[in-house]
Amino acid sequence: MRRFDDENLTGAEFRECDLSRARMVGVVMQDAEIDGLVTNLVVNGVEVMSYVEAELDRRHPVRLLIRSDQPDDLREAWRQLRDDWATTTERVRSMPENSEHHGVDGEWSMVETLRHLVFVHDSWFRRCVLGLTEPFTAIGLGPPFVMDQEDGLDPTAQPSLDEVLALRVRQASEIETWLAEVTPDQLAKTAPVPDDDRWPPYAKGRTVRQCLGTVFNEEWAHHRFCKRDLDKLSHQGSSQGS
Repeated sequence: MRRFDDENLTGAEFRECDLSRARMVGVVMQDAEIDGLVTNLVVNGVEVMSYVEAELDRRHPVRLLIRSDQPDDLREAWRQLRDDWATTTERVRSMPENSEHHGVDGEWSMVETLRHLVFVHDSWFRRCVLGLTEPFTAIGLGPPFVMDQEDGLDPTAQPSLDEVLALRVRQASEIETWLAEVTPDQLAKTAPVPDDDRWPPYAKGRTVRQCLGTVFNEEWAHHRFCKRDLDKLSHQGSSQGS
């Protein structure tokens, strides 16, 4: 365990760090931002995550549909997720040229984000929900260590927005066709994850519903990140033009 005493961490950035069971005592935390998998967070003696989750549900009602076990709710959740991405795609097309390739604060660009969702589809839907063993789509973008170990992924790929969107349409059609016929019993079954050591190895033993939930949660979360960064890009453009 590392201990920081009387350290000035102003402006510090923790990326892909595990801060489980961290204790911050007597700290000054102003204008801070926390974004990640956070549970049981206690601030000044108050567990705050229930408030955070309730507020996220209020702002984004689709989250309630995403957590449902009912096929009709899941179909509606997928429709809303796709509509949100369509709206954001139209927005980026109206922004300055190549905005879709610009990242903010070290985050993925919109195209990179969509490439990651291509990878998520291959990983959690095709492999885990459908049980397929086909190679990953070359332009998919996963975590660095996965890019290094999985055959078929091309770390040097630089597809255009239209190329990625065309692939996303085909993948969305796969999910829509499957959702149209799925039943609650099928959702409750153990996912047919292939018996190999390919990504994601920790999916074994999960239900079909849980694996599908990962796809939906990734779609929702990364759309939120994308909108956030497009807002920053727009603000930067406005500031430079003023």
